[in-house]
Amino acid sequence: MRIAYIGAGAAGSICANCLKDNALAAALMKLGHDVVLLPAYTPLLTDEADVSERRVVFGGINLYLQGRFRLFRRTAAFDFMLDHPRVLGWASRFAVDTDPRNLGAMTRDTFLGTRGPYRREHVKLIEMLKDIRPEVVHLTNSMLSCMAEPVKQHLGIPVVCSLQGEPDFLAALPEPYRSECYDLLRENAVHVDHFVASCNDQIRSLSAILGDALGRCETVLPGICLDGYVERPNRRNDQFVIGFLARVAENKGLPLLAEAVDRLKRAHPDRNVQLRIAGWRAPKAQKSIDRLRERFGFEDSGFLSRQQKIEFLAGLDAFCVPATYPAAKGLYVLEALAAGVPVVMPKIGVFPQLHSATQGGLLFEPNNSADLAATLADLMANTDRATALGSMGRQTVLQRFHADRMALDTLGVYRRVAS
Repeated sequence: MRIAYIGAGAAGSICANCLKDNALAAALMKLGHDVVLLPAYTPLLTDEADVSERRVVFGGINLYLQGRFRLFRRTAAFDFMLDHPRVLGWASRFAVDTDPRNLGAMTRDTFLGTRGPYRREHVKLIEMLKDIRPEVVHLTNSMLSCMAEPVKQHLGIPVVCSLQGEPDFLAALPEPYRSECYDLLRENAVHVDHFVASCNDQIRSLSAILGDALGRCETVLPGICLDGYVERPNRRNDQFVIGFLARVAENKGLPLLAEAVDRLKRAHPDRNVQLRIAGWRAPKAQKSIDRLRERFGFEDSGFLSRQQKIEFLAGLDAFCVPATYPAAKGLYVLEALAAGVPVVMPKIGVFPQLHSATQGGLLFEPNNSADLAATLADLMANTDRATALGSMGRQTVLQRFHADRMALDTLGVYRRVAS
């Protein structure tokens, strides 16, 4: 099957959507399918082999200029330069904003599709897709649902759209843009043949907006590439190392975890309790991380390569990213479990579903450092239980949460809508 998959770059940062979309496209290719992974806004960034195209559609700089100045809507003279991956990559380091509080107008204009200021970008995309000649088009999230109608009109092929985290982005938009975007999403959803959610919570979050389109929704849980993961070696009994590995941002809950680990240290002064963190972070976030590290004394390994990530996980006794929002994928949980590390997850978003499916850890009350500390203490005090949870989680991930399974489930959706 020939598939055009339109992903969304995250302004030069590593995000779960980029990782998941790239892993899914790579797994589909491995299964023998012809996949063209087209980045939108900015190039994708991943710590695995990047299978995306170098060309970028709906370039972020172009969208900004077309939204602000009519001149850029009428001429394509600057497109090659503005949409060049190197220019977008350079600008992403400091000039691209991903805060929904500042992106109300641009998000609304994107949802407007061919009725808005970005009509020329849709024309360019359709011409590109005509050259690719796919049998199905897959949009990475519902904020790209504006593309469904022109694809159906000009190519006459089915459109699949993922739901993987945008409800929180949309909810954070300022009014009147939030309400306008909800109305436009409801209109665009009519032209989508099928929605694929990364967890049940995403469907619930958009149920009031999607309405009748909910009948065309199903959940395909995420999967990861398991190459290189080995079972965690036997750990020393005289220390208890807790790890945090994710994009280091405010909503990932690092301050909450640092406070909980500090509680754990003070409650158990006889134990060698350590906190180690790693992950990509925006340059402007480093100062606040350094202040937190000076206060609580954890080890910061910074951004890690894929191999370094696997080695980092192998040195942990427990893993926790206490996200303060309903995360949609939780890929870092699957990565920790692939290494046999028991996980502690908040009762929010995708995490209860992953907990039920893997039985590889424990849940705690979101945004509650005392409950998080008590849950970590439970793992520390019951090493046999912690080992069993890690082993059970690893076994389940190896069987059910690999990228090939995710690709096969998604391929089933493609075949149904294509038939």
